[in-house]
Amino acid sequence: MQGTVDGFSYGLVTPVAAFLMACLGGALGLRCTTRSLRHDDTFKAGWLALGATSIGTGIWTMHFIAMMGFSVQQAPISYDRPITFASLGVAVVMVGIGIFIVGYRGATALTLVTGGTITGLGVATMHYLGMAGMRLHGQIQYDTLTVALSVVIAVVAATASLWAAVSVHGFLASLGASLVMGLAVSGMHYTAMAAVDVELHGTKAPPGTGDSATSLLLPMLVGPGVFLLLAAVVVMFDPLLVMGEPDWQKPSARGGYRHGAPGVPAPRRAPAYGEPANWSSARPAARTGRRAVQRDAYRSQDW
Repeated sequence: MQGTVDGFSYGLVTPVAAFLMACLGGALGLRCTTRSLRHDDTFKAGWLALGATSIGTGIWTMHFIAMMGFSVQQAPISYDRPITFASLGVAVVMVGIGIFIVGYRGATALTLVTGGTITGLGVATMHYLGMAGMRLHGQIQYDTLTVALSVVIAVVAATASLWAAVSVHGFLASLGASLVMGLAVSGMHYTAMAAVDVELHGTKAPPGTGDSATSLLLPMLVGPGVFLLLAAVVVMFDPLLVMGEPDWQKPSARGGYRHGAPGVPAPRRAPAYGEPANWSSARPAARTGRRAVQRDAYRSQDW
């Protein structure tokens, strides 16, 4: 018997909440990646790891918040906890591989495509592994073409996100990029869910053997939510992430640095008319030559 699938049991509540979580994770991840790329210091690996964990956690939380609105009218749904949280690990690891490739190999076309492909495949793997943890009295079937489309969307979205991390400047621009990223990830999720059909086994469903959607709500919101909150605190307390580089560190339109910068030498004055081009070294040399002549004349006197 064919099951009646409803992906919006709570209306727009779950899609909007899922979108916001994807945007939050994407915003934190993009800012951390930008921090590591533009300020190469001893904390580079830490910033990349924090960015990967933020993006992976945001995507995973988005997925399961959206799944709260998924239901099959004729059968209750439960979840296998180990598989469910294994999908979180897959998301973080695969996103981390893509981000570290770009972080340490540079933002070339090859690294962006390679990192974006790995990250996108990781997002798709997280989604379908999470779906594999779903337990219900029936069999989940997928439309092959729609599944392939969802994977393509995931890869394109991941590649665009990595490009934004190395190309977008400023806090507001990164915020806009995170909104686009959240929209792309949410689009990938609901495209993948459009490929789902449920074939029920008989007319009577046995009692569930895993955790229900309600019992998974608490760890989904508390655990990853607390992490994303802490990551946001770290980002907000780093002025280089929020405000960008100080003005005196930004290159000017002429290709140099602004005057008065600590540790930046003052520009040399242009030589006056008739003055030697290398006036800074010519004057000491002239003074040295004049003193040598006076000293030789003094010594040559017959006392």
